[in-house]
Parts: sequence; structure tokens; C-alpha cells
Amino acid sequence: MKTLILGFAMMVATFTACNNNDDQTKETTNVGDTTATNTAASNAEVKTASANEMVTAYLQLKNALAKDNDKEAAAAGKQITDAMQKTDEASMTAEQKKVYGEVKEDIKEHAEHVSNNAGKIEHQREHFDMISKDMYDMVKVFKPTQTLYVNHCPMYNDNKGATWLSEVKEIKNPYLGKKMPTCGSVKEEIK
Repeated sequence: MKTLILGFAMMVATFTACNNNDDQTKETTNVGDTTATNTAASNAEVKTASANEMVTAYLQLKNALAKDNDKEAAAAGKQITDAMQKTDEASMTAEQKKVYGEVKEDIKEHAEHVSNNAGKIEHQREHFDMISKDMYDMVKVFKPTQTLYVNHCPMYNDNKGATWLSEVKEIKNPYLGKKMPTCGSVKEEIK
């Protein structure tokens, strides 16, 4: 009886393994030469999705700071670090890898500071300033899926000024918030 059960189990395992190989062969045969192209396209989508997720979270952070909402800013900081976890560097171009390699640790560190400092909006804004510089460098090589505007506030940081990215032309200042919501100007458009 044991021999019969063991033999049946081995036959099922062999049949399943052969069946899986046949399915893979059929897929490869049907797909033909486009397999490499589909893999590259899939990798490009992962990279773009992660870069876009980082930009989306960054814009949520910017909007939260413009509304003086430290709790939303903290949540957006966490979203930035979460999006970074999903980033597939292997699918990036050489230029993208270079720039991402230069900014990723800074963005992560500053995003973590933002997420860990709800209740300290001025501290969050200091780190947002650093994230904005790195995010600018990143979007220049990743080419965002939406138009972004590079804005500049001349009054922030004792009149040293600071820049930020925005999804709208209308100025909504994340550094001065409700005190001076329209302080600043558009300096560049990234498409």
C-alpha cells in the first residue's frame, strides 16, 4: 500500500513538473523574440512607477507644509521612504543610477526626519528644503509623467531662499505656509 501511494505521489510530482515546463515553453514559443522587450518594458514600468510614487509623496509633503499640517507632512515623509523601498535600481539607465545613487540616502534620511517630527513643522521644513534639492536632481533625469514647476521663495531661511517642486503654477509656499502662502515665483518648468 505504501509503495502504491509513494508511486502515485511521484507520478503526480513528475506530471506537474513536466506540465509547468510545457506551460513555460508554450509561453516562450508564443512570445518569441519579444520576451526580452517585455521584460525591459516591465522593468521600466517598475522604475517609473517608483519614481512617480516618490514625486507624488513629495507633492503631498509640499501641500501639507503649505497648509501648515505637520501630521500630513509626517505621513507624506513616510510615503517617500516607502516608495524608495520599491525602487528597482537594476532597471535604471546609467545616468539615472548615478543621480539616484547620489540622492537616495539624503532623501531617505530627510524624509525620515519629516515623518518622525510631527508637531515640529519648522524642523520638517528644514528637511523639506534638503529633499527638494535632491528631488529636483532626480526628476531632471527620470522625466516626470506630469509637468512640474520649480518655485523659489526668496525669504525662507533668513532671506537665503529655497526652492521646491509643484504640480501647479499657482504658488503655495511650503516654507512660509499660511503666513505668506503666495510668496515666491516659478523659475522653471520640467516636462
